Amino acid sequence: MTTHNDDVDWDRWPVADYLAENYRDVHPGDAAVIAHHSAFYRRIAPRSLGRSVEFGAGPNVYPLILAAAASRRVDAVEAGAGNVAYLERQITRGPDASWQPFHALCRRLNPALPATLAGSLARVHVVHGDVRDLAPGGYDLASMHFVAEGATEDRAEFAGFCRVFVRCVAPGGFLVAAFMEEMPTYRIGPASRWPGCPVGPDLVREVFAPLTRELAVDHIDSDPTLPDYGDSGMVLLTGRVR
Repeated sequence: MTTHNDDVDWDRWPVADYLAENYRDVHPGDAAVIAHHSAFYRRIAPRSLGRSVEFGAGPNVYPLILAAAASRRVDAVEAGAGNVAYLERQITRGPDASWQPFHALCRRLNPALPATLAGSLARVHVVHGDVRDLAPGGYDLASMHFVAEGATEDRAEFAGFCRVFVRCVAPGGFLVAAFMEEMPTYRIGPASRWPGCPVGPDLVREVFAPLTRELAVDHIDSDPTLPDYGDSGMVLLTGRVR
């Protein structure tokens, strides 16, 4: 039986296990994504974008840091209550020390970032909501990390999430994304099971090409220092909305 997004209780997302497995250190895979995205963000004038969105933010802070160079406001839109609570704590009570090396790397690669991690996160507004409810054309840039392929096992629903992602940006606006490549349904922590939709560069290109211009799709190999979720690396995307 195929699991769809609405079959899942996202309030049960295991925030602590996910962070412990993936983001307590800067793994080579993270560094490769940050380097790729930083090159894209450096092409955008600092603070030139009024509103950006992190589409399905989860508890991952480094995409929010990256967007803070170009954007005066970053909306972190997230459905899971635990993820929302974690992000709000990072902003109101101060970020976990584990995010400091991420900020240092992001700023080394893009000096337009605020000098401090707290300064970067000061531009972030956490929004507890469903990304599918975002108004069309409301943002100048949308960023998405490991969401569409990790929200469903259904390829058509994956493509639907990608279309909503593009639709929330005004024509000419910017897109930046990362996908786990060929990731099946997977586990986090000792027991929890979560949907996965195996996708590769060809499928990503097929979904995004009709909706974008200046589309670039890249691949990085799997990182042996990260948990083995059954993936074969990551697919990285940049582009602009038609």
